[in-house]
Amino acid sequence: MSDIEIARAANKKPIQEVGAKLGIPTEDLLPFGHDKAKVSAEFIKSVSGNKNGHLVLVTAINPTPAGEGKTTTTVGLGDGLNRIGKKAAICIREASLGPCFGMKGGAAGGGYAQVVPMEDMNLHFTGDFHAITSAHNLLAAMLDNHIYWGNALDIDIRRVAFRRVMDMNDRALREIVCSLGGVANGFPREAGFDITVASEVMAILCLANDLDDLEKRLGDIIVAYRRDRTPVYCRDIKADGAMTVLLQQAMQPNLVQTLENNPAFVHGGPFANIAHGCNSVVATTTALKLADYVVTEAGFGADLGAEKFFDIKCRKAGLKPEAVVIVATVRAMKMNGGVKKDDLGAENVEAVKKGCANLGRHIENVKQFGVPAVVAINHFISDTDAEIQAVKDYVASQGSEAILCKHWADGSAGIEELANKVVSLVEGKTAQFSPLYPEDMPLFEKVETIAKRIYRADEVLADKKIRDQLKAWEADGYGNLPVCMAKTQYSFTTDPNMRGAPTGHSLPIREVRLSAGAGFVVVICGEIMTMPGLPRVPSAEAIKINDDGLIDGLF
Repeated sequence: MSDIEIARAANKKPIQEVGAKLGIPTEDLLPFGHDKAKVSAEFIKSVSGNKNGHLVLVTAINPTPAGEGKTTTTVGLGDGLNRIGKKAAICIREASLGPCFGMKGGAAGGGYAQVVPMEDMNLHFTGDFHAITSAHNLLAAMLDNHIYWGNALDIDIRRVAFRRVMDMNDRALREIVCSLGGVANGFPREAGFDITVASEVMAILCLANDLDDLEKRLGDIIVAYRRDRTPVYCRDIKADGAMTVLLQQAMQPNLVQTLENNPAFVHGGPFANIAHGCNSVVATTTALKLADYVVTEAGFGADLGAEKFFDIKCRKAGLKPEAVVIVATVRAMKMNGGVKKDDLGAENVEAVKKGCANLGRHIENVKQFGVPAVVAINHFISDTDAEIQAVKDYVASQGSEAILCKHWADGSAGIEELANKVVSLVEGKTAQFSPLYPEDMPLFEKVETIAKRIYRADEVLADKKIRDQLKAWEADGYGNLPVCMAKTQYSFTTDPNMRGAPTGHSLPIREVRLSAGAGFVVVICGEIMTMPGLPRVPSAEAIKINDDGLIDGLF
């Protein structure tokens, strides 16, 4: 059966029964139908004194058109840990409508390692993204309204720093001119849109501890500058309170279930190629108070998602991961070894060996953070024994272990070996987690550290304007912030076509943005866009409601 057919055939339990597995009372669940619910802020506060469980990160090699299955492995591992008798929960991100209708379909796992209800998760779900979009654009509207009604804050309209957002890929909105049409419509200026998953409001919701922290962080957003270059904050526009009201329900984590009826928190969704790429802190910390093992994922490859998980999320939330799973496939190794997608079905052990360099780079990088790593080979039916053994042998030469996982086809039964390995890593207590760089390192040196130690670049290319801007932010008290790299996910370089493990390249910086509320500096590299465009043939062309009233083409 296809992924969607498997999901529709799921034997789902009422969400109250799923919550009961973690000790969440029925009265502390706000149901959205029978199979999904939000967890109340009051309950989250009541368990804050509980002892933390063990945190496991699932990351991956650089993504390829061959597919890696990071979310599928996250779900499968959660089910596998429950299968071997551990009380486990998973924490993943919500899906953005942009990629769902763009080019990659859904984001709820696959095969017999899925989170359900799949259609709901990939569409409007519980409305969190709509709330974030509305709160973000409320601030943008109030900012322009303030300027229209006299501009008491003396904002320089040439230095408005806050763009609007929408949760859809639309290249036509990247750069716009707003307020055209005469005096009644305000003062014309250049503006633009980002996708909602790149919104600072999204990042804030995913990093805030509670509503009070959320409101404070929203107030810290820098929306514009005056002529004397002093910043104007969201709190100056007096939008932070109303934005918090719009986000009150969105701040509560969403509880759903896997196909095997195990608990899954799905909350928040910043992209890792243009944002920090992790589900919400409140979902992860709540899960850690309720489960013995929490399996979470970080977006795209370890060079982006895992680095940001360690250097931004873990640093800010005080999290200490104890094991990392790096997902790879034989097919992706062959693509990294130079094989075209149409030729992946043929055995090619030499290409596998050549392509393993990308996997090796990620193993080395993860170990720099002091956390033990194991490789999950996500099995495809076309994989041969010789190809699988080539990956295992290579990983062994790197001082780690690769385990074949068949969770897509067999659910938790196909990933027991990996689950047991993760438990042994955790119980071995070898993790000594530490971020890549100290907080007091200058901002540009933080960028260089990531570029050289994670991407293996020789140099960072940044003009004087960018370097001066970073120094100015340091002078304003923002020098201790981590950096959030916005870069193509397909390569260690800024060239998406350069696969493998390249060295000797340069990292060009195009722009830097201060996300003072979220608490990081965004560094935009190469040609990466914060508002994606649709592909030549978007997935939306194939999505429809069939004669049976069911959705076709979403996954």
